[in-house]
Amino acid sequence: MKLKIATVLATLALVGTAHAQEVSGDAEAGERAFNQCKSCHSVVDDEGETIVRGGRVGPNLYGVVGREAAAVEDFRYSDAITDAAEAGLVWNEEEFASYVMDPTAFLRDYLDDDGARGRMAFKLRNEDDAPDIWAYLASVGPSAE
Repeated sequence: MKLKIATVLATLALVGTAHAQEVSGDAEAGERAFNQCKSCHSVVDDEGETIVRGGRVGPNLYGVVGREAAAVEDFRYSDAITDAAEAGLVWNEEEFASYVMDPTAFLRDYLDDDGARGRMAFKLRNEDDAPDIWAYLASVGPSAE
């Protein structure tokens, strides 16, 4: 029995370490940087509790870490982001950072389609903010609870 408990604890420690390695930014700085995002995006958990009150022009970003693109139910996505999702786009830190820096360029590159356009017109100005925002979203997501 003690061996089973030790094995479970060791596994949990490794999973926690692996998860921590997925996030390179500073969640506290990301919370401040997310102010740029909340005019279009909110963060509302699965029970409907608002973590960040924001706009509804963009999809809810609760649980975006590791989520397939275009997966928020009842949100009307562009054809390009839907095509990217069908091509296998899953949000990780690298893809997220590239997307928020220039959504149209990201989609054109990802889909190898010079005509691809998403609905997100905003471009993050400071590339250092992207990993921080990602870390913040990870810290308020379902796996952080």
